[in-house]
Amino acid sequence: MVTDPTAQLRRGVAEQCVLGLLRERARYGWELAETLGEHGLVASIGTLYPLLARLRSRGLVEAFERESETGPTRKYYRLTDAGRRELAAFRGQWAEFSRTVDDLLGREPE
Repeated sequence: MVTDPTAQLRRGVAEQCVLGLLRERARYGWELAETLGEHGLVASIGTLYPLLARLRSRGLVEAFERESETGPTRKYYRLTDAGRRELAAFRGQWAEFSRTVDDLLGREPE
């Protein structure tokens, strides 16, 4: 059985990527799922909604409804102040972490 070594990484950063997308603007669930799916971070809408529920329960995002010009009312998500702080902290940690991994992976055998 061949395993995907990046699967755990994707799961580990998916929540932070949602926060990053919501930093730009409020988005509805399907839009988030499509964007994350295009980048291989979330497999389906069914995996996104539990992730959004976790972010809501931690107070990092909030949901609201908005009328759609092309269909039914949509549930949108936006960052809270706590979500902005969480994202800022993670971005700093990620920069250091990724530099360390890049350094270790880039080393040539001695």
